[in-house]
Amino acid sequence: MATLSLTQFLTLDGVHQAPGGPQEDPTGGFEHGGWSVPFGDEDFGQYMNEVFTRPTAFLLGRRTYEIFASYWPQHDDPDDPIASKLNALPKYVATTTLDSADWTGTTLLRGDVVKEVADLKESVDGEIQMHGSGGLARTLLDHDLIDTLHLLVFPVVLGTGRRLFSDGVRPAAFRNTASSTTGSGVALLTYERAGRPEYGSY
Repeated sequence: MATLSLTQFLTLDGVHQAPGGPQEDPTGGFEHGGWSVPFGDEDFGQYMNEVFTRPTAFLLGRRTYEIFASYWPQHDDPDDPIASKLNALPKYVATTTLDSADWTGTTLLRGDVVKEVADLKESVDGEIQMHGSGGLARTLLDHDLIDTLHLLVFPVVLGTGRRLFSDGVRPAAFRNTASSTTGSGVALLTYERAGRPEYGSY
């Protein structure tokens, strides 16, 4: 049985939309695309390379899949740890709109996404990685299907944009298992799922 991890870039106010460029995702009139780029120092690169040493498969939402598929198949450098894994390993895409996918190794999950992902975790081994895919991530978090969160929190506030933990998300508890900070100030935080929140009073 596989574990499912989520690697997500976030601003201090929780925005995950379009970290990689102005045209990445302007949905809703979002004008701040590319907010993560100024912080991409050597520490950040080393961390991301290490993340990509672990997966046995990838699970992506439709929008993130299309962003990745427009770039990585044309940058298939075997010495690039990110490109080599994304191009070689199985990719599963949760979608209700795609009818086909040209990127080698892609399987479309077109049914009940909760059941499809639960079955996928049972059928493969190792670590299935999600990157981005905020809408899918929220659904899976609500059904306790994400085991590990790797949150990269960037020192910037945007005030607008889609947020990972929006109102109505199912309450959950996590335990911190790793933390560090890059030279440019990005907090690298890892959390493991730990059931439901506990409450008290001071």
